[in-house]
Amino acid sequence: MASVTGASLILFFLTCAVGILLSAVCGRKRAPLVIAVVGTLSSLLMVLASATVLLTGRNYEAQLWTLDGLGRLTLRLDALSSIFLLAAGIVYFSISLFVRSFVKDQMEDAYPTGRYGVLNFALMASVVLILVASDAPLFLIAWECMSILCFLLLNYEMRQQSDKMAGYIMLAMGEAGFLAVAVAFLILGRMATDFSFSALRAAAAGLSPQALWSVFLLGFFGFGVKAGLVPVNFWLPRSYTAAAPVFIPVFAGVTLNLGFYGILRLNADLVHTSYGTGVLALIVGSITALVGILYATTDNDMKTMLAHSSIENAGIIVAGLGAFLIYRASGQPVAAAIALSASLYHMVNHSIYKTLLFQGTAYVEAETGTRDMDQLGGLSRLLPGLSIVFLVGCLAISAAPPFNGFVSEWMTLQALLRSAVLSSTSVRIVFALCGAALALTAALAVTCFVKVYAMSFLGLPRGAWKPKPHPRVGARFPLAFLALVCLLLGTLPTYVLPVLNQSVEPLSGASVTTSLVPPFFTANAQNGQLPAAFLQDFHNLGAQTGKGLLPGRGLVVLLRGHEQNPVVFAMSPAYAFVALAILLLAGWFVVRRFTRRRAVVRRPLWAGGIPRLLPQMAYTATGFSNPVRVVFQAIFQPNITEDTRQTVAVHFRTAIHRQREETHVVDRLFLQPVGAATRWIAGFLAGMHHGRLNAYVTYVLAFLLLILFLYRAT
Repeated sequence: MASVTGASLILFFLTCAVGILLSAVCGRKRAPLVIAVVGTLSSLLMVLASATVLLTGRNYEAQLWTLDGLGRLTLRLDALSSIFLLAAGIVYFSISLFVRSFVKDQMEDAYPTGRYGVLNFALMASVVLILVASDAPLFLIAWECMSILCFLLLNYEMRQQSDKMAGYIMLAMGEAGFLAVAVAFLILGRMATDFSFSALRAAAAGLSPQALWSVFLLGFFGFGVKAGLVPVNFWLPRSYTAAAPVFIPVFAGVTLNLGFYGILRLNADLVHTSYGTGVLALIVGSITALVGILYATTDNDMKTMLAHSSIENAGIIVAGLGAFLIYRASGQPVAAAIALSASLYHMVNHSIYKTLLFQGTAYVEAETGTRDMDQLGGLSRLLPGLSIVFLVGCLAISAAPPFNGFVSEWMTLQALLRSAVLSSTSVRIVFALCGAALALTAALAVTCFVKVYAMSFLGLPRGAWKPKPHPRVGARFPLAFLALVCLLLGTLPTYVLPVLNQSVEPLSGASVTTSLVPPFFTANAQNGQLPAAFLQDFHNLGAQTGKGLLPGRGLVVLLRGHEQNPVVFAMSPAYAFVALAILLLAGWFVVRRFTRRRAVVRRPLWAGGIPRLLPQMAYTATGFSNPVRVVFQAIFQPNITEDTRQTVAVHFRTAIHRQREETHVVDRLFLQPVGAATRWIAGFLAGMHHGRLNAYVTYVLAFLLLILFLYRAT
């Protein structure tokens, strides 16, 4: 099987090289077809390589050439990197088909050019190289290539000056994060024989607590730039909004995950960090999630709203990682396994439904000419196919069963509730506060995406836009594929968790499959896998339904407790989905049965004496989310100025027009103070350069005395 993995990776890189070559020579017209065909093949090879490792449990490793002073470059695909590679492969499969169908339907004469195809396949190769690199030099080289290619893909159209500025900000932040990560690897490499991950892992055991904290902070916030964590995420909404429709799904579904991969690889695999680092990660993740969803709920631009939602989901993922680090450091392997599996599950889920929503938003903008939810409305009647798959994405990201977001968010909250096993009261209080923040985040997420779907797809059209002719049916296939994956991941978690367990068990020390998926399909009173009374109770509830028809251990996710509390939590999305489907079909049958002979009479709508409801009378997205603005005004701190006032006969006011300007809380609390301090330091240094020779001699003498003092002190 290792040969299958190796052959898949070799073919993948060869396919990317072919895609680069064909994109360079085929020109603008044929580039979408090249991206669709070659990109689909490349993504399937990614899925094949990762699935081989996850299903067989055998890692793949290959030795490359040796660099003087840095050691041998090595490729290694293990279970942890395979999870991220599998998610990237599924997303790239949809993206490759989406580029072809979207461009053919909407803007065949506009893009993508051959240059886009070249950059796309180069980025694809660099993403996979990051995930299979097993030494610091190769990892950092691939990471730098990925950052530069993201910048070039963001700015390849160069439509507006603001778009270019967003790209430069993203590049600057990416380089700052890269330098932080490089320093973290250098600290690890001081005591290592070389810079391979195995040597760095062995050297980490000899680091002091101060060095371990330095490695964690540099890696956490260095990789956190790409993951979108507070306070280094101010670039993300700007860049996502500026990105082209065919590229932004790569941002949200692929490169965002690389930040999580880097944090896990450095701070969970190479280094076993302390209790406090997990607390910091939990707090930062919870704050990131809450801040992200607050701005997503109040933003009316669909792309910007989804960008803030990506920040929210990044916070949920990192909160799960923080809980995992705390449980592992405190010797609670089962709780650590649950937290890590929830985090990885949510990472995969976010990649799928966020790609679906960004692709749906691209169609909305292309067919209406706007992303402003105050101007949209009534799309469900004009674009019924798009409205169905977009509704699936909204339900999934809102954590509504039976879709995938429900499973991972439910597991994350359950992992936080396991904090009762910890001995530290202060840490349990932190868990309680962070759990409350994530619960509030989940509630606001429902509010946010009710607004998105209701204001954009339901009601009356509020803008002056004209829908374009309906696209081909096949153009919706990438979105329908992702919607189906959302449903499968949401209804079959008992098949997903064993796959995740391949990477969870080595890091946590416990099997999440054994902990959460009882063998109801294989257990009986004779083999003793479960207590007889326990098995009989759940058999009466139907936990063995499907036995003999379906493979695996069962369809129930359950955490067993002690004798006094035998069940801590339990769920079965598969059974719930079947029950929901039966109820819906039964309701439809009853309605059809008893109403089919009734005559339908249509009368004019009475609306309080108004002849007809106008679009201007309907709720807008701004009005829907205004309560959130009012309640959380202390966070938003808007600057409201009165612009114009309309009156009749001077004394009777008819309308007041106000302008609302907000500064993002991250900019206000972090970016602006850092900018002010930087300007002050620059002004102070500039004042020192006044051309007086005696002053320069004094500076040199003072610096020399300082060096001597520090030398004597050490």
